[in-house]
Amino acid sequence: MTAQQPLQVVPIATVVGGHTEVLDDYQGGVESIIRLHDTYPPDEMFQGLEEFSHITVTWHFHRASPDDVHLHARSPRNNPRWPATGPLAHRNHRRPNQLAITYPRLLGIDGRDLLVTDLDAVDGTPVVDIGPYFTAMGPRGPVREPAWPGEMLRNYWADADSR
Repeated sequence: MTAQQPLQVVPIATVVGGHTEVLDDYQGGVESIIRLHDTYPPDEMFQGLEEFSHITVTWHFHRASPDDVHLHARSPRNNPRWPATGPLAHRNHRRPNQLAITYPRLLGIDGRDLLVTDLDAVDGTPVVDIGPYFTAMGPRGPVREPAWPGEMLRNYWADADSR
């Protein structure tokens, strides 16, 4: 087996506004902007994207430390009520590449800016990819998951006012 070569990924956009602090819950109802970097022509890059209600955003947990990556099983949110699971069964910053994918609602496009809601990245987050959400590319067949994600994420998409 040969060692993997590093993959260089350059951010194409940055999150502006929206959430300012990292939270485990209350991610819903916040509007933010995904601002395309100046090296990309927005008219060409965004052409046709306005036809979609949701987009796929791949972003980097830029406030997390690489030293905080965990390669061993642990209980989600360190809650002993939930079973220990490996880092690839979690969706947090402790993953090996500290990347996340979110499906925010696209509210509009203004020049270099995508106005979105329900993006769980914070102000200043580097965005490494943007694409349309195709329902035909979503999960095929029945979706199965244990009970703990539903318990853990009960308030994830609630508004901050719900606290």
